[in-house]
Amino acid sequence: MSSHKAIVSSFVEGAPPGEVGHIQSLTISSPNLVSELGPAFQKYNEEQFTTVKLPGSSQPVIISSHSSLGGNQYYDIESSTSFTFDHTTQKASAVESYVSEGPSADLAKSILKGLSIYVKEHFTNAAYGAYPIESDSKVAVVIVANKYSPNNFWNGRWRSLYIFDPSTNSLEGSIKVDVHYYEDGNVRLLTNKSVAASVSSGVGAGVAKEIAAAEKKYQEELNRSFTSLSEGAFKALRRQLPVTRQKIEWDKVASYRLGQDIGGGAARR
Repeated sequence: MSSHKAIVSSFVEGAPPGEVGHIQSLTISSPNLVSELGPAFQKYNEEQFTTVKLPGSSQPVIISSHSSLGGNQYYDIESSTSFTFDHTTQKASAVESYVSEGPSADLAKSILKGLSIYVKEHFTNAAYGAYPIESDSKVAVVIVANKYSPNNFWNGRWRSLYIFDPSTNSLEGSIKVDVHYYEDGNVRLLTNKSVAASVSSGVGAGVAKEIAAAEKKYQEELNRSFTSLSEGAFKALRRQLPVTRQKIEWDKVASYRLGQDIGGGAARR
């Protein structure tokens, strides 16, 4: 892999929410490079749970390794469809009917039913999915919510992944939050919270209940952390007094002469 391609690929894989499209500006000097970045775009889309609306549908579906059929083909249980996804343009095409069968497929549908109530109540712009994995022995549950506000210089994404094992009724996963703020600076929040729980009943409603409880608890933890940062660490970063160790009299600031009044002495010429 050329050094230029490796560098751009790393930018693709680490792009903040809603900003991966800006990466193409790095390929102006090498127009053919975009076509070579397929693996990087695929890794980004599958790891970030990129969402796409199928032609003729208003409901977004999720791109992930768990919903992959191979060869850029993906499926969605709730809409009973499969489709082709272009990782570079993030467009879907060739939509066909697809029915997932088996014990875990029925469980996935049950989880989706319970999950829909939670997602609609707590997210304004989210997609969710459930997919049989590991030879139909487990179910992967995915939730992703995006909120982009480029006019206000920030973008954010909440994504969570859970693996439910019906043989042990165990639920394990992680919640990740990614927020990028870039007005007059560049600040990014990245979090990763591990989750482990036992589901009292192996039905979909029980799985959805545990997910809702885990995410509510983590949201409360984040709120407490932000409050602590605001009142503690961030406040400590601010200088309490100017370098002169004297408070500025703001009602006289217009008449201050640099180096004399502020500096406490006559200005040198």
